[in-house]
Amino acid sequence: MIMLISIMICVAFYTLLERKILSYIQLRKGPNKNSFMGILQPFSDAIKLFNKSNTLILPSNIMLMYMCPTLAMSLALMIITFLPFNLMSHSDNQYNLLSFILVTSMLVYPIIMIGWASNSKFSNLGSIRSVAQMISYEVNLFLILLSIIMIMHSYNINNPLMMSMTWILPGTTIIFLLWSISCLAEVNRSPFDFAEGESELVSGFNIEYMGALFALIFLAEYTGMIILSIMTAVLFSFNSFILMMSFAMLFLWLRGTLPRFRFDLMMKLNWMIMLPLTLINLMPHMNLMSYHF
Repeated sequence: MIMLISIMICVAFYTLLERKILSYIQLRKGPNKNSFMGILQPFSDAIKLFNKSNTLILPSNIMLMYMCPTLAMSLALMIITFLPFNLMSHSDNQYNLLSFILVTSMLVYPIIMIGWASNSKFSNLGSIRSVAQMISYEVNLFLILLSIIMIMHSYNINNPLMMSMTWILPGTTIIFLLWSISCLAEVNRSPFDFAEGESELVSGFNIEYMGALFALIFLAEYTGMIILSIMTAVLFSFNSFILMMSFAMLFLWLRGTLPRFRFDLMMKLNWMIMLPLTLINLMPHMNLMSYHF
């Protein structure tokens, strides 16, 4: 419970950090007027969102509209139990990296259900487009994790040899670049923010959500960003706090600098460029699979 509460507080102030960074990038004032340096801004946002009334449209499936945001947030918090924190017993599971892959792959279901339950063409189109994007880039994400599993001969994130000495191996820098791009697409961040296309989908799959339900979807997205930042630090830099913060800042910096891709170019980038590179990088480790498994 201490770790879950800490992650939730981290998400709250992560949103404040994003608004401040975007204000610096765009040369405007950020949320710095509420109390001292905007410290109370996340709390005021939470009070505002959770006190707003939920107006649900009549043709919608009300039961699923309440269940799906809760499911998205529950899956995001479930992934935290597989991360290597010393105080958490679940992280001692020797198959926690495989468990991370399985739970992460389930995050597409709440999004498609959110769009379908709203019974709105904008929500449905946004959810279908977002799920197509997430499934496409999950292939790269999981193949990269598979290559790491083959190198380390272990499913355990707490393996002391996890990613040790791998920076000197050929292709490890390419793995990190492919991992970074896949993480951006997995959490729907710029330049892959097609889940919330204001210009063509009004707002995307969450157009019919407001108040507490919207807050849960919002929190699930930012929790995923923090989780992927932690996983990056664990897999590529001996659980380095500096790399975790740098990767978390990368999500925010790219949002303020890069424009949105065209959707067809985003899919071509995955299936015609990134996937072949991932498979080429995976091929030298295929002989290790028969030796280990």
